[in-house]
Amino acid sequence: MSERRGTGRRALVTGVTGYIGSRLVPTLLEEGWTVRVLTRDAGKLHDRWWLADAEVVEGDATSRSTLAQALADVDVAYYLLHSMDADGGFVERDRELASGFGRAAFEAEVGRIVYLSGLHPSDGPLSDHLASRVEVGDLLMASGVPTAVLQAAIILGSGSASFEMLRHLTTRLPFMITPKWLDNRIQPIAVRDVLHYLVGAAELPPEVTRTFDIGGPEVLTYREMIMRFARLAGLMPRTIVTVPVLTPRLASQWVGFVTPVPTGLAKPLVESLLHEVVCEEHDIDDLVGAPAGGLLGYDRGVTDAIAGDDADPRPEPGTVDPARVNAADPSWAGGGRGSSS
Repeated sequence: MSERRGTGRRALVTGVTGYIGSRLVPTLLEEGWTVRVLTRDAGKLHDRWWLADAEVVEGDATSRSTLAQALADVDVAYYLLHSMDADGGFVERDRELASGFGRAAFEAEVGRIVYLSGLHPSDGPLSDHLASRVEVGDLLMASGVPTAVLQAAIILGSGSASFEMLRHLTTRLPFMITPKWLDNRIQPIAVRDVLHYLVGAAELPPEVTRTFDIGGPEVLTYREMIMRFARLAGLMPRTIVTVPVLTPRLASQWVGFVTPVPTGLAKPLVESLLHEVVCEEHDIDDLVGAPAGGLLGYDRGVTDAIAGDDADPRPEPGTVDPARVNAADPSWAGGGRGSSS
């Protein structure tokens, strides 16, 4: 590791084995933060190059004693925990987890909580998973700890479940019959830019507690994203026929059948496509600044992501562009460009 300037400040990262958490830790270290991670199984981190540079607390985030240990002397706590599965009771689990975390952070006098949530419309009914993400943000903001809730739609980058679903559908199906809501508008964002805003949110003034919409510079339909992905990956144009009768339940089972994305992950991802998810504001740029060089467009986000598909062995997170697949990502991520059919 190269020498880093120290900030004298400590960040706690939860969800450290997940997509964003595995990329956030090396980013924070490079920015000079002292980083502590909370994980249920420290053995899953034994291959991470940054392990010697980070503090590790092993335990369950539902345990008050574990949270007290993890949150002691913390300036900013990154809450990256949520249930992305098909098991019942996830709403209650996430509610209890967020409430307990908020109480523990308040008792530990944590300076700020930063939570990555889902972009959603401001009115109308939401899917159960998206409504739960909104509720978690509300609970954290009500904790008494200054809280920034960053709300993102599809994150462009290998390893991102929403990106992998898009990738595998495009590469495996030259012709597809899809739900009509494939023409809903979406504002995707590159993972590099998500990391920029997560790190920047740690520096928000203490009086700021609110949600922030974060998104890239383009608003596209899922159909347009499929077509452009195919072109960027060197595939023939895809044929898409929409029908009004494919329910979210059937669509998620279909996605789980034709792609390696687990059905438990596919269900909330498909449900999110029921909504148009477009930023209503971009106030965070006024407070933390835009990424250097500006937000990455869709084509650049996809190109950066698929550039590392053929890496073998997969590199460690933090040693390559965060858009590329790495050793912390699931086996079904990356390498999905397919043939030129």
